[in-house]
Amino acid sequence: MEPDASNADLRLRWMPRPPDAFACARDWLREIAGGDAARALQRDARGRPRLPPGHGDIGWSHSGDALLLAWVPTGVVGVDIEPRARAVPALRIARRYFADDEVAALAALADVARDDAFLRLWCAKEAVLKAPGHRLSFGLHRLAFDATATAPRLLRCDPALGAAADWRLHARDGDGHVAVVARRDGILPA
Repeated sequence: MEPDASNADLRLRWMPRPPDAFACARDWLREIAGGDAARALQRDARGRPRLPPGHGDIGWSHSGDALLLAWVPTGVVGVDIEPRARAVPALRIARRYFADDEVAALAALADVARDDAFLRLWCAKEAVLKAPGHRLSFGLHRLAFDATATAPRLLRCDPALGAAADWRLHARDGDGHVAVVARRDGILPA
């Protein structure tokens, strides 16, 4: 996944999952943001990676055999990655956790398209929630995406997440995985 022109400062690294994601993230930070940022990397009480003010923000996600790291110099970043091979009851999960319009859009799709759209939605929702430091318990139904779009497009979200238009989302499909990176400037992790 390459950053677009409006996100030239977003840095991404996709790799096979190392035994220690934290150590890998620290090494990568040293390369792109310097030794001070690498030494300052910690996890907060909820387990979210955290850098002190002035060092940017980092997020990562791993699933199966893949790791995706993301760093931005300002604002917050969240990442989620899921393997395509994971069989999930998409509609059953969506009915329980997603917004009603997302469920309706998924139900209208053929099975293969539905599974793909569901994974993209799940990754987008998790990435947005992870960016400011929220967890799934915040509520997946509190943000809604266009379930039929091939690129994630946030339609609305809880005011605690800011305005939907404030979020920049990037999807990557490949290597047997679906991934989404969510970014918002102007805020710090909670």
